[in-house]
This record gives sequence, C-alpha cells and structure tokens, in this order.
Amino acid sequence: MRILAIEDDLRMLELLRTGLQEAGHTVTTAEDGEKGLEVALTREFDAILLDIGLPGRSGYNITQHLLPRPNRPAIIMLTALDKEDNIVYGLDAGADDYITKPFSFPELIARIASAVRRTRIIAADHFVFGPFKLDISKRRLLRDHAEIHITRSEYLLVRALALHRGETVSRRKLMQEVWGASAVSHGALDTLVNTLREKMDNDEFGLIATVRGSGYSLVEDSAVRTRLSQ
Repeated sequence: MRILAIEDDLRMLELLRTGLQEAGHTVTTAEDGEKGLEVALTREFDAILLDIGLPGRSGYNITQHLLPRPNRPAIIMLTALDKEDNIVYGLDAGADDYITKPFSFPELIARIASAVRRTRIIAADHFVFGPFKLDISKRRLLRDHAEIHITRSEYLLVRALALHRGETVSRRKLMQEVWGASAVSHGALDTLVNTLREKMDNDEFGLIATVRGSGYSLVEDSAVRTRLSQ
C-alpha cells in the first residue's frame, strides 16, 4: 500500500517509515501538518497515518480537508491521546480508525489494512426504512425528505443497522463498525443509540429495537420488535 505518515516526532516518524517499509509498503513522510496536507492533496495514497498535535495544522484539521475528496484514503489517527473522549472526538471528526501510542506493528499493519478495506467498500446508494431514508453517497439521514443532522458516528451506526436490517447486530460488531478496534465502552454505544433515537423524534416508530443481552436491530415489523425486546 501507499502510505503517508504525518508525524512531528522524528524518531517516531523514522520508526514508522522503517516498520512499514519492512512490511512491504511504500511510505512517504511529512513532519508538520501544513506540509502533510499539501502532500495528501497532491498525491494518491491508500492510507494516511497522522498525529493530532501537529505544528501548522492539527490532525483534526487535516482530516476535515480530506473527507470531501472522492476516493479518499483511509485516515488513521496515531496519537498518545488515549482517553475515551479523545477517541470518540477523533472518530467523529472523520478518522477511519484511532490508534494510541504505544502500539505493536503487527496490530498497526492489520488495522491499516482493515481501514483501507472499509473505505473501498462500494455500498448501496440508499436505504429506506419506515419514513426514513439513509443516503449513503451523501451520508445523510432524511425523514420525509427533511434532513436530520447526525454525526459521523451516528451515521456509521445507522448504516450498520441498515446493512443488516431485520437481523440482530451484536454490540461488539456495532462498536467495530462505528469505532474500529478502539477501546470504547458499551456505555458509549448505548449513549450513541439513545442520541440517534432522540434525533429520530424519539424513534416513535420503534425501528431501532434493543435485543436484550445481544445488541440492536433495525426492524419494521412491530410484532417482531415486541418479541425481540422481551
């Protein structure tokens, strides 16, 4: 893979270059956010590894500039900021994965490959359930043609449920779909579901069903919803 590493710690940058090249990847490096964004916008990459606290531009800022690009690379934040709030904020900013330092190279390489696969998935144009429509190409949730403003994490959650409509999706799988392999608690998932339900006018149609002891399901049949929740 073609990988861009944006990191201001020169020792870490050289470590990334050496380790990724030994794994067979082509590596380009940048030592600050301004240069990193310039390289990212002018060359093609499969994945971008970037720190958050960069001189010039933050990792968040770089991510926001890259998100609108068609066929964009996988964006992976690689940082020492390891609190749950940092992880959720980074992923909501648009990162495809969030890896904390220190890390192991086998895990890093596996997660880069996983993030690249996810960004290459060609999904359906939209999903319709009840009065709602999920526009995949524009990442929008609409109810009767009116847009409901949702975060990236909420979009990934409803997309995962829509992809498996009528099935029970485990908590573990939903957390993987929304936050990758990052260490986010089950409580964060429950909070995300409740926030999404509230934005869907408290989900008066009961489309997002809680499957006790298992996970969640997007179900349009009221009889099935009642059975699942018992």
